[in-house]
Amino acid sequence: MTDPATFTLLVFNGLSMGSILLLVALGLALSFGLMNIINLAHGEFIMVGAYTAYSIQQVAISLTGDASPAITYIISIPVAFLVAGFMGFVIERVIIRHLYGRSLDTLLATWGVGLALQQLARSIFGAPNVQVVSPGWLAGSIQVTDILVFPIKRIFIIVLAFVCVGGLFWYMYKTHWGRRTRAVMQNRQMAASLGVAANRVDGLTFALGSGLAGVAGCTLALIGPIGPSMGTFHIVDAFMVVILGGMGQISGAIVAALTIGMLNSLFEFSTNAVLGKVMIFAMIILFLQWKPNGLMQLSKR
Repeated sequence: MTDPATFTLLVFNGLSMGSILLLVALGLALSFGLMNIINLAHGEFIMVGAYTAYSIQQVAISLTGDASPAITYIISIPVAFLVAGFMGFVIERVIIRHLYGRSLDTLLATWGVGLALQQLARSIFGAPNVQVVSPGWLAGSIQVTDILVFPIKRIFIIVLAFVCVGGLFWYMYKTHWGRRTRAVMQNRQMAASLGVAANRVDGLTFALGSGLAGVAGCTLALIGPIGPSMGTFHIVDAFMVVILGGMGQISGAIVAALTIGMLNSLFEFSTNAVLGKVMIFAMIILFLQWKPNGLMQLSKR
């Protein structure tokens, strides 16, 4: 039995981990649910976002001699969204749009795209890892008691995750293109027969998912080094969240990410990081044996 302070810290750590998982998986849940594409290049769009933040700081250093992280990092978030989104749109238009309905071909194609993006990153930035300078206002922490210490950096990630979720729900339920996206997700043939340009919806949705992956890259740059292979370490977590939440269910992805984050915090506290990860995988496998469609599934009529 843990004391209230330790329990509060466990909840905060779980919410923080869940927010990171949510940012990593949100874009994949969107594109996977709409186009049923196993996008193995999703991790590389995360890498693109992280390197965008790094590049903006390097440009600031070359122009002014100072990284100015308080300004450049905030600027890098929307820029990373646009850069990763544009790359996703181009890749969808050039490659993926010709492979719809061919799951194995899209899997191999996106895997090849991911390898190409990794090699491009090595050619431009080099193989060694690099680091983004965090803004000074994110360096501190809020200390409530000797045990309750909340890093401001983690609070920022939690807030950013909920801002992205709110923006995505606004897009899906309050805009014309969002309604068209939901129509295509529910019934592609019927939506097309009613005049919805399904191919254009595919491109914009894939771009949106890629842009969200770029934002996730900016947040991951705050808590660890950046390297060409960084996306590989997060793609498994992203698919784990999407599959547990239910194919294409944004609400399910939110619940799944927060659930995995809470369980991860609890198991790491009780055992260790490696064993905790194994226990989470085992629980997910057992749960999917009971509910193969995940926590939530799209209702159809």
